[in-house]
Amino acid sequence: MSTLMEIFRALADPSRLRIVQLLRAMELSVGEIAQVLGQSQPRVSRHIKVLVDAGLALKRREGSSIFLTPSPSVFAVPLFNLLDAGSGQEGDQSIRADRARLAAVRADRAAAAERWFAAHAEEWDKIRSLHVPEAEVEQAIADVLGGGLGRLVDIGTGTGRILELLGPCARQVIGIDRSPEMLRIARAKLDGRSYELRQGDINAMPLADGSADTITLHQVLHFLLAPGSAIAECARLLDDGGTLLIVDFAPHDREELRSEHAHARLGFSDEQIAGWLSVAGLALSETRTLEGGELTIKLWRAERRARARVKAA
Repeated sequence: MSTLMEIFRALADPSRLRIVQLLRAMELSVGEIAQVLGQSQPRVSRHIKVLVDAGLALKRREGSSIFLTPSPSVFAVPLFNLLDAGSGQEGDQSIRADRARLAAVRADRAAAAERWFAAHAEEWDKIRSLHVPEAEVEQAIADVLGGGLGRLVDIGTGTGRILELLGPCARQVIGIDRSPEMLRIARAKLDGRSYELRQGDINAMPLADGSADTITLHQVLHFLLAPGSAIAECARLLDDGGTLLIVDFAPHDREELRSEHAHARLGFSDEQIAGWLSVAGLALSETRTLEGGELTIKLWRAERRARARVKAA
């Protein structure tokens, strides 16, 4: 009963009710909520604390920003459904005005994404010109993984393209990247989809053991000094029978990619990948090669072996 009382007290304030409705539409930062409500960030932060303490919202840090989502708790979800049912009532001017301002937030995100792409287009085009067309790579990814991906986690998600490609085949979709800037781009690009985006380091990802059925590492390993550690972390996240797909370059001698584009590794051999997979408890099940251009793309699919179970005494 005390939990319910706290929830109802939290929702009794009009501003907090508006915040809950906004979060039902999309994940928002504290600054974006303040922009929509026309209130100061300190005031909005106080409202958010009340909602989080009442179990109505979840917050997470991403760089210097705090992002909010609705809570999935057993108490919150039925209340959200009730609020959704009543939000279209005539005379609810504040909700309609908030939705209009929310559209401006979406537009700001989209504009920021366009500026970023324009600034980096030449760099990306240069690398892509060295290998087969991206459409061919994406088709190979879809072919190798097939459908029914279950809980999908894309690590180093960047602009979220892999989530766009594979998300419709998954039950749950999570994208992880260490760069707040990249996550902002992905968030704008994936607006309207119920995909979760989180900031995290590939060597210590913010997910529980066995929480993924499918993990993708698309053009990520060559940036890492310790690829084996990253593969071991992926193995930790995979449930028994889960799949890891690595997409990266075969060995090459393009030194400018190291000096100009921060590539720590100039591609990988099948033996290197198979060795790291084996140490991590993963079994290499399929290898595919996409030749064409100066760089060769490789796809390595691996499966999670069953973990040893501790028997009860």
